Amino acid sequence: MLFFLSKNREYTAPFDRLRASKQKEMIGVKRGMRRLKWGMLILMSILWLIPQTVHAEEVEASMAGSIGWLTLIPPILAILLAFVTKNVVLSLFVGIFSGSIIIQFSMGENMLMALINGFTAIVDYILGSLADPWNAGIILQVMTIGGLIALITSMGGAQAVAESLAKKAKGPVSTQLITWALGVLIFFDDYANALIVGPIMRPVSDKVNISRERLAFLIDATAAPIAGIALVSTWIGYEVGLINDAYQSIGENVNAYGIFLETVPYRFYNILMLFFVVVTSLTLREFGPMKKAQERARDTGLLIAEDSEVESGEEEQESMVNEKASIMNALVPIGSLILFSFIGFYMNGRSAILSGDNAALAQSISNAPFSFSTIRETFGASDASVVLFQAALISSIIAMVMGVSQEIFNFAKGIEIWVNGMKTLMITGVVLLLAWSLSSVMNELGTADYLVSLLGDTMPSVLLPTVIFLLGAIISFSTGTSYGTMGILMPLAIPLATGMRPEDPQFVIMSAGAVLTGAIFGDHSSPISDTTILSSMGAGSNLLDHVKTQIPYAVSVGGISILFGYLPVAMGLSIWLSLPLTLAAVVAMVYLLGSKVDTTENLSKEVIE
Repeated sequence: MLFFLSKNREYTAPFDRLRASKQKEMIGVKRGMRRLKWGMLILMSILWLIPQTVHAEEVEASMAGSIGWLTLIPPILAILLAFVTKNVVLSLFVGIFSGSIIIQFSMGENMLMALINGFTAIVDYILGSLADPWNAGIILQVMTIGGLIALITSMGGAQAVAESLAKKAKGPVSTQLITWALGVLIFFDDYANALIVGPIMRPVSDKVNISRERLAFLIDATAAPIAGIALVSTWIGYEVGLINDAYQSIGENVNAYGIFLETVPYRFYNILMLFFVVVTSLTLREFGPMKKAQERARDTGLLIAEDSEVESGEEEQESMVNEKASIMNALVPIGSLILFSFIGFYMNGRSAILSGDNAALAQSISNAPFSFSTIRETFGASDASVVLFQAALISSIIAMVMGVSQEIFNFAKGIEIWVNGMKTLMITGVVLLLAWSLSSVMNELGTADYLVSLLGDTMPSVLLPTVIFLLGAIISFSTGTSYGTMGILMPLAIPLATGMRPEDPQFVIMSAGAVLTGAIFGDHSSPISDTTILSSMGAGSNLLDHVKTQIPYAVSVGGISILFGYLPVAMGLSIWLSLPLTLAAVVAMVYLLGSKVDTTENLSKEVIE
């Protein structure tokens, strides 16, 4: 009976919202048209301000960033329109379109030809993004994991896991802490984290009335922040490679992985965000838009805002009733995904190293194939997009065989379920493609180079880590990519820090850490970031609602990272004194700004238990 009450509450709410939305359909259409008109008016007004006579000899310089503030139009338009229209696809499309037109102007085209060629170029950017092996692998990985989750749900595995976790998750505190723990356990890749934790914990968090915005935040806050500082993850190779190249540019040969480890204590944002989640989960204190979202869930039972839509289509997924559903129907496929991911990271990375140019590293791996050093290097050199796609495909086959062997469905039905699961994440693939295409446009315009140029030639050395952190945040927020931001700033940060304080190697390491964590800070706040998109999809939250509720938390933690982290340490305070100080500041902030919101106040004890 208790299960029926919880399921009835869970599955009737979407239909109640659907009936309500039908009554407001015409109003919503008119409102959307007004927003679209305003968005297009803003776009055309800005475009008319662009100089229409750019000579051919200026083209190359323009693409290097000399067109100045015009390079900021695409990301600004995309971000502003996302909040105004609440339509991410439209906003990204307009951002790409505006950037394409600016590029055409830079090539000397008139207004009419710039509009025509700019529109045609959009297809080239999208096809170019899809043709990139990494991007294609990510889309295949996302959709395949969507199919895997659908199979697990249909076998009753998600239901069994939810019921099992519910025995330990007695309320909102334990539910949020378990979500955090699962996120930390899936430390090896942020994409896998976002796509696995959400569907597993969604039924449990729904039962205790936690808003979808809060669940999306829990997922997002334990995706990139943990993957970025994990000792072994898919991020390691890229980060270590950037550090190594930057040191070589100033004529120093260092143990890049050792430097990476030394940057971990200086990754204030990563550490503090993980800690912030624990503190707010234990105290149930919220502030800003997140507090309103939690109060809405508590007072009205609406886990999603009434006027919002969930792009993932997860509300349409229903699990087949299976009285014999076993927790193994979830643990085996998910365990297979993790196991084959680790095996794939090792094998793929090993193959890449052995076929590469670094003979010394290849020999070291051959001599000690299972040492920690070898595992670290192979994970870093692996192609995560390919490996995770392969692992998800193998796990899907395992799940399908399990479902058929238990006579839950036949192979034909299993394939249909798998394909339908992939369809639910189709919109995710569309948004990712457009986000990557916008990034390509901004790269061609030199947007990031222009932002870096704002740094200036001189500044007090004590401000350098803070400025690097903020600049990394701005670039990654605008472009939606932490990887790209790291690649832009690391070659500048290490030489600049070395030049300012050549006698202080820790200052250089601190600056390198500011690059890596600043990029994650901005990416964590950006509505066009792939991890932000995937976290909202996994949680079943509206993307813009997720961003709106998460930004105040991200900015607050970022502010503490500067005021109690980078500034004191740059002035000479020991990092081992600064870290406890920042942790204490987080606790103080939560108690000063937050108010307790227990989402189970209006739920009966029987329903919760």
